[in-house]
Formats: sequence, C-alpha cells, structure tokens
Amino acid sequence: MAISLTSLLLSLPQQWQPVLFALLSAISLLLLTRIRSRSSSGKKGLKLPPGPATVPLLGNLHQLGPLPHRALRDLARVHGPVMQLQLGKAPAVVISSAEAAWEALKAHDLDCCTRPVSPGTKRLTYDLKNVAFAPYGPYWREARKLLTVELLSARRVKAAWYARHDQVEKLISTLSHAEGKPVALDEHVLSLSDGIIGMVAFGNIYGSDKFSQNKNFQDALDDVMEMLSGSGSSAEDFLPKAIGRLVDRLTGFIARRERIFRQLDAFFEMVIEQHLDPKRAPPENGGDLVDVLIDLWKKPCGTFSFTKDHVKAIIFSTFVAGIDTNATTILWAMSELIRKPRVLKKAQAEIRAAVGGGDRVQPDDMTKLSYLRMVVKETLRLHPPTPLLLPRETMRHIQIGGYDVPAKTRIYVNAWVIGRDPANWPDDPEEFNPDRFETNEADFKGEHPVLMPFGTGRRICPGMSMAMATVEFTLATLLFGFQWALPEGRTADDVSMEEEGRLVCHRKTPLVLVPTVYRRGLE
Repeated sequence: MAISLTSLLLSLPQQWQPVLFALLSAISLLLLTRIRSRSSSGKKGLKLPPGPATVPLLGNLHQLGPLPHRALRDLARVHGPVMQLQLGKAPAVVISSAEAAWEALKAHDLDCCTRPVSPGTKRLTYDLKNVAFAPYGPYWREARKLLTVELLSARRVKAAWYARHDQVEKLISTLSHAEGKPVALDEHVLSLSDGIIGMVAFGNIYGSDKFSQNKNFQDALDDVMEMLSGSGSSAEDFLPKAIGRLVDRLTGFIARRERIFRQLDAFFEMVIEQHLDPKRAPPENGGDLVDVLIDLWKKPCGTFSFTKDHVKAIIFSTFVAGIDTNATTILWAMSELIRKPRVLKKAQAEIRAAVGGGDRVQPDDMTKLSYLRMVVKETLRLHPPTPLLLPRETMRHIQIGGYDVPAKTRIYVNAWVIGRDPANWPDDPEEFNPDRFETNEADFKGEHPVLMPFGTGRRICPGMSMAMATVEFTLATLLFGFQWALPEGRTADDVSMEEEGRLVCHRKTPLVLVPTVYRRGLE
C-alpha cells in the first residue's frame, strides 16, 4: 500500500542519503504541522475510532508489512473492529467485523460509495474512465451499466461458454500429455484465465498470430498489478504532494508508470485498429466487447460522450479485474482440496455422477453441482481474492460502530478477517470444510455480511457472475478429468499455504501436483 522510504534511501549513493533524509524530514514536518492544525480544528468534539500511535510523515504505513490484511488483523485485536489509521497524509478507517462492514457498505452505501483518487490509477485508467476506480457519479453509473449489460450479464456469461470450453480443452490437453509427471499448475491456470477473458473481450483472434504483442501485453499487465498493489504504490498517494512527487521521481516510479502506460496504450491501439479494419469479417452475434465499445464511440448515445479513451479504459479494467482473481481462486481451491482427500473425493464423486456417461463436463451439468459450489464458497471465505476490498471514501460525515468518521476518510474492509472470525464461523474457522455450508446459507453475492469477497452495495464487483462461471467450470473439469496426487515423497503437510501480494493475494510458491487421466472403473 505504500512505497518504502528506506528503499529509496538505500538506492541512492551513500553520500546523498543523509542530505535527502534531512530534506524530506524538514519538509514533511512543516507540511504535517499545517495539515494537523487544519484537520484538528475540524475534529474537535468528535468520537473518532481508536487506533495505534502514528509517526511523522508515515503515520501508520510502517505497520502494514508485506501482508497488510494480516498486520491489520493483529492491530484490530488491540484496537477493535473499527480502527483509525493515518496512512501518510490519508486518514483511514479499517473495518474487521461483519456488523461494522454491513453498516458501512450497506447502511451508509450512498455515503461512502466513491473511490479515493490516486495519481497512478488516474493515469493508467485514462483519467479514471474505467469502472473499478472511477469516482461515484453519473459517468460511473453509465459505465457500470454498460459493462454489466454488454460483458457480464447472464446472457453474456452463457454466450461466453465457447471461450471457457476452448481454453479448458487446451488445459486438458496439456495436462493429459503430462500424465504421471509433476506439473506446476500456476502458469497453466493463469494462461487459461487470460485466454477466457481475452476471447470474450477481443474475440477468437486473441492468442492467434495476429496478436503478436500478446506477450508484451501480459508483461505490462503484471507490472500494472504490482503498481496497483504493494511495492509499486505511488508515494504521492500517501505523502504530502510535494514530497510524494519528489520520491516518485527519485525512485523512477513515474518513469516506470509512463513506460507501462505506453505499452498498454500501444496494445489497445492495435486491438482497436484491427477491429476497425475494413477487411475484417463482419462479427457474429453483435461482436465482442471491443466491437460494442467501438460502436458506442462511433455512434454516440446516452448522457455522456464516449471516446477512444473510454474504450481503452474499459478494456483495461476487464483484464485487471478478471485474470488474476479467477486464477488465484482456482489455485487456492486446488491447494485446499489436495490437503483434504475426503473433500476432494466427495467433490469428484458428485461431478462424475452428474456427468454420467459423458466424457466432458457440460453447461447443463453445472446446475447439479451443489457440493462444488460449497467448495468454492469455502475457498472464497478463507482466501478472498482481494483480502482488503478496494478502498471506498466517505463523501460526507457518517458514524460506524458508534464512532464518527469524517468526510474524505478512506474505508478499508478486511474481508479476510471477516471470513475467519470465530464470531461468524464458530466451527473451526481456520479449517477448510465445505460441509459447513450444508447448514449455513451464507452466500457471496453481497447479501450476507459474514461472506463478502466481492463486496456489497453499489460497488459490489460487477464481474462476479462471469468469474464464478469460470472458476466453477474450470474446477469441475479438472476434478472430473483427472485424479490428483502430490509428487512422490510429499504429504499434505508439505503443501505451502504462504501468501504473497497485496491487492490480489496469490500463493507464494507454485502448486505442483501430479495429474492422472481419469478412467472409469479404475478409481
């Protein structure tokens, strides 16, 4: 969530370090004194949430560590489920209970449904023209409606079957050729998720020879995910503006951001040009997402002027929101299943009974897989793709848990903590046990405060249905088509469950499993 000043100092020649440190300290203390004098005058008489002590310049940034959701859990155990932090210059409230999260995101939905503006995301999203990071207002409502109807509606999710089927078939073929040998699943699952999103957004040419820049695009997307998460956060997001810009320039952050932006922009330009090519065959069924966006750009309608930058920004958000989160959930599910043979066998038995005499999982089979859905829910409970939901920002003064929360305060909801809270999950909350959902009706669609991996209210993730269709179908196919085992000499206790990343939390080490093609009667 923040860049380290220590890393900046260590990256400079040794003789510069004391000078820079003294300069930054002097400037920061001067600015912070002014900020505190202005803010304290407006907060007299308020009952603010408790929180840890702050230090000059950083506030509480130094306490977040490499895995903020875990560090914030530890702080919340001391200061309570509604906790105030100072993230550099940005006041924030961190919520760690289902009740407080429901109060903030549902009861006060309209009061805190905007996003804080970051210079980094503003640049990468073409001046906030996407959906995930756009501030609340008329444009966000129109853009979200467009994305929901044109890409993420039930009709589109069903129509995207061809993309899921095509990419899953490629994965099955790859794994079948590796039968009996250890396979690192991570790269294959990421490739599958990328292929599905790419085909839905760009059509069948995605991944073909015409997409010669595909590898460069993937590298740029990886860099974007780093910049939007931890070690790549802009110093200007959290430090006083003048200091933040100085730090970003000295660390090369701004130059790197511009390089990534130019890579992405060149790729989007290529995609748009290919779709505008008069020699291109007429698209079928209304075309892909880019066709729809270009049509809105060329034939404007509605309440706002749609430009080429809007086309690029919405394409950008489609990839950033979809690829990592889908792949991460599939990999965490497979990790948990291989450690729980009983659950793995139960899920496989259900899927194979539903498929019957067929040789592949079909769309109609998915409605019969109630236990598989429990497996996915349990995975999302323990491993929400974004452990800290994307921050909101209060637009006016509100109260949460009996505490005052002034306007312009960032709201972070720790979905990871809520999913493991014994108050919500009294029966072994740290244990992977899908059977708990046989009696617990909690779902992840935003109506149960104890399980909110996609958020709730106006800013709930619009891609939830598309994501779940991909995750459930991929898992069903992997569990139906193969018997799974650990490499020789390894046991369930050897499967590392260490996490890595801040925005999206991945496995720290590759998941290596041995697939054996399933043959009826030989289980």
